[in-house]
Amino acid sequence: MTLADAPAPFLEVDVLVVGMGCAGAAAALEAARAGASVVVLERAGGPGGSSALSGGELYLGGGTAVQQACGYDDDPDQMYAYLHAALGPHPDEEKLRLYCDGSVEHFEWFRSLGIEFRESLYDGVSWLPPTEDGLMWLGENAWPFSELARPAPRGHRPAIRGMGGKLLMDHLTEAATAAGAEVHADTRALDLMVDDDGRVAGVLARRHGSDVAYRARRGVVLTTGGFVDDDAMVAAHVPALIGHGKVSDGLDDGSGIRLGLSVGAAIRRLASAQIALTVVPSLACRGVLVNGLGQRFVNEDVYPGRFSQAAVFHQPGPWFTIVDEKGWEDVPEPERWGVQPVIVAESLGELESELGLPRGALEETVARYNRDAASGEDALFHKASRWLRPLEPPYAAIDARDGFDPHGHGRRRGTGVSGFTLGGLRTSVDGAVLDTGGRPIPGLFAAGRASSGIHGEGYVSGTSLGDGTFFGRRAGRTAAAED
Repeated sequence: MTLADAPAPFLEVDVLVVGMGCAGAAAALEAARAGASVVVLERAGGPGGSSALSGGELYLGGGTAVQQACGYDDDPDQMYAYLHAALGPHPDEEKLRLYCDGSVEHFEWFRSLGIEFRESLYDGVSWLPPTEDGLMWLGENAWPFSELARPAPRGHRPAIRGMGGKLLMDHLTEAATAAGAEVHADTRALDLMVDDDGRVAGVLARRHGSDVAYRARRGVVLTTGGFVDDDAMVAAHVPALIGHGKVSDGLDDGSGIRLGLSVGAAIRRLASAQIALTVVPSLACRGVLVNGLGQRFVNEDVYPGRFSQAAVFHQPGPWFTIVDEKGWEDVPEPERWGVQPVIVAESLGELESELGLPRGALEETVARYNRDAASGEDALFHKASRWLRPLEPPYAAIDARDGFDPHGHGRRRGTGVSGFTLGGLRTSVDGAVLDTGGRPIPGLFAAGRASSGIHGEGYVSGTSLGDGTFFGRRAGRTAAAED
């Protein structure tokens, strides 16, 4: 839409941010601190977005105060080496290098907002630690990554038990509004407004039932999230997610990506997605994770998103965790996430029959695993010796399709899979949205899941909140500095 076709401006502002998740809050805060007047348009009833529903992990490293207090020597090069492999193949190397080099400063930025991180380590494998420890492993000490970079835990968690995303968003929102940013809730961006020179100059929005125009003197920053809630976009770009659960607040519908496309933006990595399989990592580590043919396919101590991607993208389902009585009992009940065995049996043959696995397949898998465990080396998949122990009867099988039920409410069987998208608008390291020729689109910026960040095809927890805020900050500062 051209400015000439737009209604009279409802409001003129220096920087207009669209979406108030972690990236939008970071962009608004930095733009306001740089002296710009800032308004954030949020289509929901208030700030938060999918960020507020997240676990709250921040992937940070390079030698943070928490790492040092826990006795881990880390540096940006080691962090880069791990993430380059874990987020690959083909991560955005320029963004990743900046992110790793700036990680310690970014950690201190979070602390400056009043967010506390305990100087203690959760030394297990989990989607979400049941403690208030400030540091956790996210696959750095698992093969092959333990051979590519010096292992150091980099999952930083705020001092809260359980989901920490809302705590992070509360601090980010408070800081942004204290700096002068205004949040206009219940306001949905409909179209970008472009001036006669082709510069993005504002947004046409629907606010309280009426179409209103917001004029942006310096820039518009799109931080509207990914597109997992848009079934047509998912079918076109990430069909592996069709029919599965969605990790979002229900509003990750690709609206910001479509706004960028409407003015000629390029896109990157729309086929990339994160997968979460409802497998309890601490149980899988103590047993084996098998596919629908009764075969192992991964070292079970990797970051759980990695074994989830390996299962859903590359293995026939359904997927089962096989564990023995000792392995089950070694995991405290609260850390089992409410899962229950689908069957318990004295023999693997009985498990095979009840699970519908090929005859002899599970027996062969466990026999090989037990031989390797007895020797102290997982020759097939290199699971760390810490977790190796021959499995003994009785055995239990947990079906991923039964999901988690930590509060005992009872769940219907589903697919056992949920996910979200990683790709989006192509941007520079400073958040400028690029066109198909690689040129910045004047006046338009993006960050968070509406853009393509540091990721290639892989994912590690904390890299959405981490790179969303890191590059959101850069986008906000850059937009504020525009003439």
